[in-house]
Amino acid sequence: MRRILPAFGLALLSPLVAEFLLGDFPISSLHFLLMLAPTYGGAALLIREVARRAGLGWPAIVLMSLAYGVLEEGIMTMSLFNPNYAGQRLLDPGYVPALGIGVPWTLFVLALHTVWSMSVPIALTEELTGERRTTPWLGKVGLAVTAVVAVLGAAMTTVFSYMNGFFLASVPQLVSIVVIVVALVVLAFRLPRAGGPGPRRAPAPWLVLVVTLVAGLVFEASTLLPNAQVALTIAVLAGAEIGMVALALIWSARPGWDGRHRMALAGGALLTYVWHGFLSHPLVPSTPAVDLASHIVFGLGAVTLLVLAARRATTNDLRAAAPQSR
Repeated sequence: MRRILPAFGLALLSPLVAEFLLGDFPISSLHFLLMLAPTYGGAALLIREVARRAGLGWPAIVLMSLAYGVLEEGIMTMSLFNPNYAGQRLLDPGYVPALGIGVPWTLFVLALHTVWSMSVPIALTEELTGERRTTPWLGKVGLAVTAVVAVLGAAMTTVFSYMNGFFLASVPQLVSIVVIVVALVVLAFRLPRAGGPGPRRAPAPWLVLVVTLVAGLVFEASTLLPNAQVALTIAVLAGAEIGMVALALIWSARPGWDGRHRMALAGGALLTYVWHGFLSHPLVPSTPAVDLASHIVFGLGAVTLLVLAARRATTNDLRAAAPQSR
């Protein structure tokens, strides 16, 4: 049980961050976690296990997380193509008829899944495991069960979403999603291995945290721009996403990058969801009191988990550096 406990933790943490910390569901709807865990948790665990078994690093994990986002929003919910998804007309700003998508919504929702639904929970759970951070947590049977659960969760989400709106994307759109998902996964396995460290050292963890928090603020602020400012919205979203990817790649390639930096990066993203949750409204009926209590409970839980992971990362880094200092 101790060996597979991180797997169970990740399977639950992924939907907790993706939906509850975000503010989509209040604490009174915590039973929905059982329905969300197979989809979010199954995918996060499968991505993590496949990557670590293959000896792949974080660039590959992020690419496979993006593949999951494309799969969920392109096929499971089809929100990338549904002009009236959840009755919100999300595709109207920046709509591209030839592709059938709204560019701002596509950039926004794919980042949500890539960063918060998958990457942040994986990073936090891994750091909490200490020396087992990059080793597989499941055997072959566990991996097979995880794959089956993830597929069943995806199928369940697809059916549920279709029954809610009875929207079906066109065959070319669905085929294009499959091609993109496969291409992203293949690219994840073919990424070149990281070279030697550069001449400059990694920045201080606090600076990584601050920059990530600012990027999260900019990212979320893009949703407040008026629909008429489509070009600006796209520029802000793309700038925040590309900028953080570039910085993460540059910083992580420098000597001195360790678990404290990884937690600063994940922590900045996690704390963005914490403050954003207080500004959001749940997708299910609730009361202001329950909403506020939910944001406080989930926010405190997220901060506590982040502190524990950061302390564990610091301890692991000190242990790793100890033999070198002798």
